[in-house]
Amino acid sequence: MHLPEPKNLPYKTLLADIEKGLIKIPQFQRDYVWSKERAAGLIDSILKGYPIGTFITWKTKEALRVVKDLGGVELPPVPEGDFAEYVLDGQQRMTSLFCALKGVQIQRGKKIDDFADIFVDLNASEHDKIVVIDPTELEQGTYISLTNLINAGLTVLASFDTKYHAKLEEHKQTLQGYNFSLIEVKEAALDVATEIFTRINVGGKPLSLFEIMVAKTFDASEEFDLSEKFETLVDRLREVGYDTISDATVLQTVALVIGKECKRQNILSLDKKRFIEEWPKVASAIESAVDYFRGYYRIPVSKLLPYNSLLAPFAYFFYHHNDKPLENKQLFLEDFLWRVSLGGRYSSSVEGKLAQDIKRIDQILGDEQPSYDWAIDTSAQFIQDNGSFNAGRSYVKALLCIMAYQEPKSFIDGSVVHISNDWLKQANSRNYHHYFPRAFLRKQGLGDDHSNHIGNITIVDDFLNKRKIGAQAPSVYMSKFAEQNPELETHMSTHLIELQEWGIWEDDYNAFLTKRCEKLSEEIRKRLVLREQDKNAHQSVNVEDLDELALEADL
Repeated sequence: MHLPEPKNLPYKTLLADIEKGLIKIPQFQRDYVWSKERAAGLIDSILKGYPIGTFITWKTKEALRVVKDLGGVELPPVPEGDFAEYVLDGQQRMTSLFCALKGVQIQRGKKIDDFADIFVDLNASEHDKIVVIDPTELEQGTYISLTNLINAGLTVLASFDTKYHAKLEEHKQTLQGYNFSLIEVKEAALDVATEIFTRINVGGKPLSLFEIMVAKTFDASEEFDLSEKFETLVDRLREVGYDTISDATVLQTVALVIGKECKRQNILSLDKKRFIEEWPKVASAIESAVDYFRGYYRIPVSKLLPYNSLLAPFAYFFYHHNDKPLENKQLFLEDFLWRVSLGGRYSSSVEGKLAQDIKRIDQILGDEQPSYDWAIDTSAQFIQDNGSFNAGRSYVKALLCIMAYQEPKSFIDGSVVHISNDWLKQANSRNYHHYFPRAFLRKQGLGDDHSNHIGNITIVDDFLNKRKIGAQAPSVYMSKFAEQNPELETHMSTHLIELQEWGIWEDDYNAFLTKRCEKLSEEIRKRLVLREQDKNAHQSVNVEDLDELALEADL
């Protein structure tokens, strides 16, 4: 990278370079938000000879996704082989100058701001406001539109009273002779340029890795726009309830496929051409992974996934293996899923752990059983000790996935419970029901720390949860359901609950919780390839074992 170079940019050069496509606004800049009045104030400062601040640009041959037009004025692409100057600081000022001097119209929702309606008051002194947007209080013939001042010929200017001719010429010369201050950053790497942008805009939101990669991978000739491609993928996943998958997870997946590493620097250094080439197959692999989650594991919606990042190793698998996994591959993949989910694997340092786990997926692809350096305690006692219910915890989500696998049926009529991403945003979701209602247990002297437990959670519909059960004792509301539903016992088995000898009819919460945790323990063991290390496990679970990417939404 060359040292930043200060320079002056004459008025005509600035406008010409914008119109030629040499000066560009990168798409990661925020939308143009300045008002017409503020733009008029900028022109007013120029006419008074005031400094208007320094523009900072990045000079490079790297092609980025850019703003394609300003107010209906289509800006050409950068001429092939030429350097582009991407605006890192001063976008609002530069856009205001262009809009005001060209008299363009800016659509803002249903409103149109016409920048042709900016006028110069010919009677104003340097102490007055020279540039105005409302000339109704000025006499006809004492003001001129800014665009006429700049572009009109002698005939128009001569139509003004001769006493204004000198003022007209002075204002025109001041504008056209103005030198804009610019600092040029030459040929820096993309991550350096975006870091400069972020540091300059300290009051704004830092650029996400995805925003940087959208800019980096844009290719008009290939009709590739990562932002649009990602939205298309999300739209397809929305149809099957997996639209909460993050852009960070998708970038991780591409990086793992291409280079088996997915740290921020690995993603930023991905070759643009390779990224574009691999995208269709990676997107297809992501959809295959989602289909497998929904079909084989019966995880109906993405909000139940213990980790967003689980999609990356599974998509990697399906990138290299088009068919549904069978026999050993199926067995080892399932073991991998539950070891990651129950072991808190991706709660921290997720990028490094994904790179390690891709080696395990490579082994599975070769029908080899991977080894793991962490054990899973499958005991009922461990669940009882570590089952504090928080819908964001990966350990709890894993157990919710096991519950969802049973395709839980309604207590009332046996209809399938509808599980929705919209309903799973918080612990008091309409889908989550405390089988022994907390309000009931409070009356028995039990606090929420004991009653708010995954072993006390069932997945139900909102109607049942809020309107039919409320704070009633299980023995009371289950007796009512037994009268309405002759197959209640069968339907309760889809919630991993047995009605007899579990303390339900006696309203014995401790007996129920013990039995439910034993049942969940049994289900966990079905899903693991148990090893000697698991039998003597001394696993610890952090109660804050939340999905790192669900919290960060970026790398």
